[in-house]
Amino acid sequence: MTVRVGEQANAALCQLVEAAHLSEGALVVIGCSTSEVGGQPIGTASSLELAKELVGGLEEAAAKCRVELAYQCCEHLNRALAVSARQAKDRGLSQVRAFPLPGAGGAVACAAMLFDAERILVESAVADAGMDIGGTLIGMHIRPVATPLRLAQRFVGQAVVTAAFARPKLIGGDRAAHERPKELRW
Repeated sequence: MTVRVGEQANAALCQLVEAAHLSEGALVVIGCSTSEVGGQPIGTASSLELAKELVGGLEEAAAKCRVELAYQCCEHLNRALAVSARQAKDRGLSQVRAFPLPGAGGAVACAAMLFDAERILVESAVADAGMDIGGTLIGMHIRPVATPLRLAQRFVGQAVVTAAFARPKLIGGDRAAHERPKELRW
């Protein structure tokens, strides 16, 4: 099952990047419950083995699609994010000090920190999109306006996948145009 979940996560991330038209360098927050992936209630059966497979698949997809990933910890670490030190510096993110563990911070965030020893935890970020595998509540890290996105890859293991991307706020009233009218030209 573990090889399959990495492939499923990879496919889901690629679908999100394509459907949301994410540009190179876009930040995508990943929330994941390995308990849910394995068919158990969230927070009851954390698995570093599953997490490593998931992170491997996600990192492969991120490299291929040229997006940046931020892995969300669970509520035990206030939903902090594991990001590269370079990302934190470039984006002006506030570092916090902790190390996520399976069952106390999150197996996927732990695996992400093990995958890249240069990763650090930051308090929060404002991501361009996100993928929630197993109902971990990632919305607090997606910039407004978060728009739900249904992917063809609806499950990773036994966990439901929910994706979202941010779109610019629509402003103006009834007379406002939100797209350039085709008849207006220079």
